[in-house]
Amino acid sequence: MSSKTLTFALFGNLYQQEKSAAIRQVLACLKVHGARIVVDEEYYHFLMEMPGVQSILGIPETPGNPQSPEIPDNFRFSTFCGCDFQADFAISMGGDGTLLKTASRVREKEIPIVGINMGRLGFLADVSSDDVENMVDALYRGDYSVEDRSLIHVETNGEPIDGYECALNDVAILKRDSASMISVRASINGEYLTTYQADGLIISTPTGSTAYSMSNGGPIIVPRTGVNVMTAVAPHSLNVRPIVIPDSAQIELTVSSRSHTFLVAIDGRSGKLPEGTTLRLTRAPYMVKVVKRSGTRYFSTLREKLMWGADVR
Repeated sequence: MSSKTLTFALFGNLYQQEKSAAIRQVLACLKVHGARIVVDEEYYHFLMEMPGVQSILGIPETPGNPQSPEIPDNFRFSTFCGCDFQADFAISMGGDGTLLKTASRVREKEIPIVGINMGRLGFLADVSSDDVENMVDALYRGDYSVEDRSLIHVETNGEPIDGYECALNDVAILKRDSASMISVRASINGEYLTTYQADGLIISTPTGSTAYSMSNGGPIIVPRTGVNVMTAVAPHSLNVRPIVIPDSAQIELTVSSRSHTFLVAIDGRSGKLPEGTTLRLTRAPYMVKVVKRSGTRYFSTLREKLMWGADVR
């Protein structure tokens, strides 16, 4: 057991029952260290359906479920709803999408987020399920680094958008279903740029440059470079190219659509807005903090995830 007590807020993917062994390992590692754990209430109900989890949390097992190994009794555990929690670290158990959702719950608390990858690609959630024990040990030793990642703040007609209004990855302005392309009039710091005729427009942070923007031909941007990128989705004109702008710039977008509505997606959380709505995008006043293992290098991660140099024949 560790000499210091740390509190961990636990979030996870609700559709990964097959990852129960890795989840039990995370809980067991934290319990060995005498950690306090606060669990998102929705995720807690999901965990309760997994064999072995109840005994780790000190809850009597249903007969027939496997028992957990002997673990100290000073384990502290509780649940929370919404954003009503405090912790030294937040643990995101899933893929990059789960980490984005975790960031939307951490918000301005700026609690460092540990991303345990139970998905596929995992640019943000880059701790493998096989490396959980080493990662938890490193957190208690202080053997890690924390990267600050910028966010994009979104307002509509001068008002905050419903729900969480910040994007760690990207903001996407999109046509609805099979509707005709939309027109997006874009201005930067009050200066008219162009009107995009396209299926949509993506405004991405460096963190999100390897996601939706990249799949539409946008450039990869190294984290913490202080820029964002605007990338059109299926533009009508072949002359339209992605443009990189300072993240200190204010972007204003006004959308026209034959269907009189369009979609705005903030890190994949989408909602419908009426045409004529003006969206104002600015840099959020706080950062998301992502925990990285000591020795982790961005370009080596990039080569590995994108399989650069690999012979795929």
